[in-house]
Amino acid sequence: MTNWRPDPAQLSRPIYRSLAGAIADAIGDGSLRPGDRLPTHRDLAHALGVSVQTVSRAYGALIRADLLAGTVGRGTFVKHAPPDGRTSPYQQLAADDSVIDCSMLVPVTGPQHQQAMDAALAGLVGTTPPEVLFSFRPRQALQRHSERALQWLRICGLDVRADCVLPTNGATGAMTVALMAALPPGGTVLAETMGHHTLQALTRYLGLKLTGVACDAQGMIPEALDAACRSGDHAARALYLISSRNSPLNTEMGPDRRRELVAVAVRHGLYIIENDAWGPLQPGRPAPLFTLAPDRVFYFTSLTKCLLPGLRLGWLVMPEGQAAAAFARHQATVWMATALIAEIGSRWIADGTAERLLTWQRTQLEARNALAQRCLAGLPVRGHPHGLHVWLQLPEVWEESAFVNSARLRGVAVAPGHAFRLGAGKPPERGVRICLGGGTESALEEALKILSRLALSLPEPEFLAF
Repeated sequence: MTNWRPDPAQLSRPIYRSLAGAIADAIGDGSLRPGDRLPTHRDLAHALGVSVQTVSRAYGALIRADLLAGTVGRGTFVKHAPPDGRTSPYQQLAADDSVIDCSMLVPVTGPQHQQAMDAALAGLVGTTPPEVLFSFRPRQALQRHSERALQWLRICGLDVRADCVLPTNGATGAMTVALMAALPPGGTVLAETMGHHTLQALTRYLGLKLTGVACDAQGMIPEALDAACRSGDHAARALYLISSRNSPLNTEMGPDRRRELVAVAVRHGLYIIENDAWGPLQPGRPAPLFTLAPDRVFYFTSLTKCLLPGLRLGWLVMPEGQAAAAFARHQATVWMATALIAEIGSRWIADGTAERLLTWQRTQLEARNALAQRCLAGLPVRGHPHGLHVWLQLPEVWEESAFVNSARLRGVAVAPGHAFRLGAGKPPERGVRICLGGGTESALEEALKILSRLALSLPEPEFLAF
């Protein structure tokens, strides 16, 4: 039986829900591991000074959430832990599942994407450069693709040299290289308390530490960043930020906030890793942070989120002094981006296909965001006119897991806010992310109406989970 016990002082009313949350957090941070046997209902109730019924309700909520398994005669055990230590934002759906998926962040797609890819593949016949097919030398195979990427990066708001651009297999590959180049093993990354859901797992796998920094309506608070840098508990080496209008909470950094954050990072010698995976989807957005400190910022973007999921092509723009280190780490991990995919992406940029699909995507997202505002009218919703998702802040009566489970039973999958929590500390607010790109517009409208009715209703007793 595990020796783990929750701190009674940290429990709040309703006690059973608070206790369930403490156990779930312990599973998430590894304090409780798969197979660990929890104390009996009676023993834990005695240790905490609560009723046996309270412990039974907490265990029952976690069993329904698939985190615990109860066996008569043997006890209650930790069933599993999410592979990254947190709940995944997207839900696992079978191909024949009738659920409307608003949990996976994807762009809108249509027949024109299939037609564009068919044309690209047909155009490769007899015209593919030899270095794309036969070269094992990354610079030789991808130099032309780096040069072509400059056209797309200018649409993103950057004017850089080709030798500072590294083609990658999407944004995740670029993010990995940036972390490896910016930090030594054991280094600390500072990030917003609500951020990119894969960052926590990735930093752990790379032997890095991750610390969450407090946020407000504009994102990370400069004073909190300064305090984190001054803390003697860790030596921060990098700051990870999601570009304006792309964060899970749909916060937007104003010009002063952006300058203040960059100034704090520069003052403390931090490299900034800027996640701009959505690229130029939102017209009129602020220029990337890279433009404020090009010698301190690793910037990355991709075509995946704004054009086509299957086009796994991204670019890492590196500070001039760190280009060699980044190239070396990229070669040591994946050697080079897939040249054939980079060739297709480069041709799309050159012949205008990429910009045409970008314009179409903006139009579709504008319509879907307007639909979301209509269907969710009267609820606390944040979004942007061309965003891929909206953030729904939940009423006090709803817990995130309860709302997600109830929505799933009604045929809609959404992402719980706690899946985006990074590091320790209380998240700034409770809510769910509702993605707008998947499926048809009519299916999305149905899903939004279901979510609206659910948010305005009271939770059913069986879903009063942690």
